[in-house]
Amino acid sequence: MTTAHAPHPNHTHQHGGGCGHVAVPHNDHVDYVHDGHIHHMHEDHVDECEPGSHIPHGGHAHEHGEGCGHVAVPHDDHVDYVHDGHRHAEHEGHWDDH
Repeated sequence: MTTAHAPHPNHTHQHGGGCGHVAVPHNDHVDYVHDGHIHHMHEDHVDECEPGSHIPHGGHAHEHGEGCGHVAVPHDDHVDYVHDGHRHAEHEGHWDDH
């Protein structure tokens, strides 16, 4: 999955252990849930961590939802579920990687 480099301007809060935001392991970094979107530290600034395009997750038979055993993360107008080192979101009858 490719994520576009999207700096989050004027973000003075430093994310890290104990910062008060939900930490979500994501590929080779950690994302932080903040104000309904996902941030990660990149060099000397914070980037939005959003997929650059629509990325369906093939072969995902597990149905996420309340009580499914995976961490639920509010994200924009939906809920992502942390599973296998990335976030999944339901989309038009299938699951997308986020």
